[in-house]
Amino acid sequence: MASSEEDGAGNHSLDEKENGKKAPRRRGAVTTAWLIFYNITMTAGWLVLAIAMARFYMEKGTYKGLYKSIQKTLKFFQTFALLEIVHCAIGVVHTSVLVTGVQVCSRIFMVWFITHSIKQIQNEESVILFLVVWTVTEITRYSFYTFNMLNHLPYFIKWARYNFFIILYPAGVVGELLTIYAALPYVKRSGMYSVRLPNKYNVSFDYYYFLLIVMVSYVPLFPQLYFHMLRQRRRVLHGEVIVEKDD
Repeated sequence: MASSEEDGAGNHSLDEKENGKKAPRRRGAVTTAWLIFYNITMTAGWLVLAIAMARFYMEKGTYKGLYKSIQKTLKFFQTFALLEIVHCAIGVVHTSVLVTGVQVCSRIFMVWFITHSIKQIQNEESVILFLVVWTVTEITRYSFYTFNMLNHLPYFIKWARYNFFIILYPAGVVGELLTIYAALPYVKRSGMYSVRLPNKYNVSFDYYYFLLIVMVSYVPLFPQLYFHMLRQRRRVLHGEVIVEKDD
């Protein structure tokens, strides 16, 4: 789910300490330096996006055209996040490859296969909603990882990571769902990305119905991920010991 907070960018040292789990083997200096560089770069990238969005709105007095003005930067940094899947796959970060892959790819799906592909919806309020949510979330998340890896984590950053999501996560999901919903008429009318029979491969695919399935998938996924974050919040901020079943 696009609005969730995947952990392929940083480490789990803080969470594992809070959970009472055994810490993983220490990383080498090169690996640590790379992850710090990666997280600083991503923090800076999303800060640039935040500043660009604020400047556009202050200068134009409207959100119309905002997405078009920042889309290149958004596409670059969101696509760059594919490295987080690589981090998990090679063991640099101790997080599920599947979970991280789904969450990163869902963001890329929203960027490339929804807002990029269907330009008619780029000025929808829902697009601006999920952009603002993503931006605040990512600035908080990547700065959290950066300071944590430098062993100098300000309490406000820690507090923000485990509190902002309470409002931002549902708001982001609403923005994403409304954006996909706004795209449906254009997809149905154009038949984009759909494969019709007959064809030499004898297969068919309807992008319109695929998007409906994507929307329905939010129903079981959102509560699981949201309550997972709430459990993490209780552990980290309040020191509660919660026993969870291993995946």
